[in-house]
Formats: sequence, structure tokens, C-alpha cells
Amino acid sequence: MEAILLTLMYFGLAILIVIIGLVIFEFMTNQYKDWDEIKNGNQAVALSITGKIIGICIVLAFSIYNSAQLMDTLIWGAVGVVLQLIAYVLFELLTRKFSVQAELKKGNISVGIISLGVSIGLAFVIGASIT
Repeated sequence: MEAILLTLMYFGLAILIVIIGLVIFEFMTNQYKDWDEIKNGNQAVALSITGKIIGICIVLAFSIYNSAQLMDTLIWGAVGVVLQLIAYVLFELLTRKFSVQAELKKGNISVGIISLGVSIGLAFVIGASIT
């Protein structure tokens, strides 16, 4: 019974952290609104958001694997969101030939896939560092 309760608590915490992360990302994308773009079928934005969701969850999973404390998961979730934000800003800054946000708004699937890969790849690096 304790395992079920703990699972439900981790589940709720993960949902909360993902929602908070997505709200923060929404404020960072000043050229478009994520959910409006997704509603209109923009697959590039959908891929980018998917990467962020999976990326945050990967960090949370590593935290749960390495700790039995909800507070640790909360802290690592916050760290994961912040580092994902930093990764997104760096991705935008390091792509000098184009604007990531502008290309995502245009529906450039290639940029969406790379954004997804950056989020997931760095999540594994962040997660692996959790001990």
C-alpha cells in the first residue's frame, strides 16, 4: 500500500513540475504561443514541447531512482527545468544562421526534431549526474 501511495505522490509531483516547466517555457517563446501553434497543427512546435516534457520527466525519473525522498525529486525537478531553459537559450544563441523560435513558428520540422533531441539528450546528462 505504501508503494502505491508513494507512486501517486511522485505522479502528482511530476505533473506539477511538468506544468510549471511548460508555463515557464510558454513565457520564453515570445514569437508565438505554444498551445495555439499546437492547436493549429504546428508539428515543429509539438516536437519541441514533447522534448521538453520528456526531458523534464527523464530528470525526475533519475531523481526517483536515486532517492526515496519527495523533496529531492522536487529539487531535481526544479534543477531540470532550469537547465532545460538554459539549454533552450543556448540552442537559440548557438544557431547563428537562423532563429529557432522563428523556424519553429514557421513549422520547420527539422528544427523541431533538433530541439526535441537537445532536450532529451541533455536530460540524460543531467539525470546521470544525479547521485
